[in-house]
Amino acid sequence: MDIQPYIEFDKELLLDLNGSDSLFMDSFMWVATSTYIWIPLAVVLLYVIFKNNSPKGALLTLLAFALVITLADQIASGFCKPFFERFRPTRDPEIMYLVDTVNGLRAGRYGFISSHAANTFAVTVFISLVMRNGLLTCILLIWASLNAFSRIYLGVHYPGDILFGTLEGCLVGLVVYKLYNFIKKRLLNSSRYISKQYTTGGYLKTDVQLLVNTFLLTCIVIVIWGIVMIAIHHL
Repeated sequence: MDIQPYIEFDKELLLDLNGSDSLFMDSFMWVATSTYIWIPLAVVLLYVIFKNNSPKGALLTLLAFALVITLADQIASGFCKPFFERFRPTRDPEIMYLVDTVNGLRAGRYGFISSHAANTFAVTVFISLVMRNGLLTCILLIWASLNAFSRIYLGVHYPGDILFGTLEGCLVGLVVYKLYNFIKKRLLNSSRYISKQYTTGGYLKTDVQLLVNTFLLTCIVIVIWGIVMIAIHHL
């Protein structure tokens, strides 16, 4: 099977989606792709996990969470990137000078598959299955999609890198959840929650809403950052 036509299409699609003439979008995507901006969301997630589980349950959940991120990241960065050796758009000799970059970001040499996409979608699938709340699932999908698209916008990943990173992340999140659920049923006494105050995963809906609110506040901060960058540019 000749995959060259798909590779060429991937490059054309990247050039269509990469960058813009908007200083606001440049700033927005630059901040959105940063790990640091999402630290408050991670802290609130840890708080919610500890509050809604027994000590053993919280520890098991955190170990599974760590396994999700480790597996997703290592499969993407530790195996796929050095194995396939596909240049990032910003490193590809054929198109690197056609790619719009922000703040000179070019990242590492290889980009297939995207660890950003793998990690965020792995977390999204795992947490969605653990907490089982429709609104939170939608918010996490938006978060993961924003992170994934930011990599295309910044020119450090092809859409194909993102697609396969997303598939890998979803698979890892599902497999680790199955393992987590198997162990949880055998080691812990899991109660069934029938109160409307709880999700079917046993988490207080008010705590889940705290996660949603933290995400929305973080997005507001990113927007404000973009506006500030425009104001500074016009001084």
